Amino acid sequence: AGVLAADGTAPPRRPGAFDRVMLDAPCTGLGALRRRPEARWRRGPEAVAELAPLQRRLLAAALDATRPGGVVAYVTCSPHLAETRVVVDDVVRDRGGAERLDAPAVLAGLAPGLTGLGDGPYAQFWPHRHGTDAMFLALLRRI
Repeated sequence: AGVLAADGTAPPRRPGAFDRVMLDAPCTGLGALRRRPEARWRRGPEAVAELAPLQRRLLAAALDATRPGGVVAYVTCSPHLAETRVVVDDVVRDRGGAERLDAPAVLAGLAPGLTGLGDGPYAQFWPHRHGTDAMFLALLRRI
């Protein structure tokens, strides 16, 4: 397996070139405040609205870069709905060609003791439950 770092809005390979794509989307970082409390002073409420268009473009490009049957992991370190569920739901609705996988079920198969991630299809990690940042995960299979 190889790792490719590039501008996510303009992948350097042909469409459908990848089996798996992980998009660690730029976000407000609100889920990392326990480790980075100073971050609350770097971003205001307008940051969510400013980042949302970029997050959508990156997710659409990640899906384009993935072969049919391949999987995209959309990850943020923010629990804010406008950076998580809303972005994924908008892209799936507007772009089409992707189905949501049940991320908590997939993770339960990999780490059987991992619980409390939500009812799916998205997984939401919480500091008080999982000892992590408040991270969000959506798994999308390209159709």
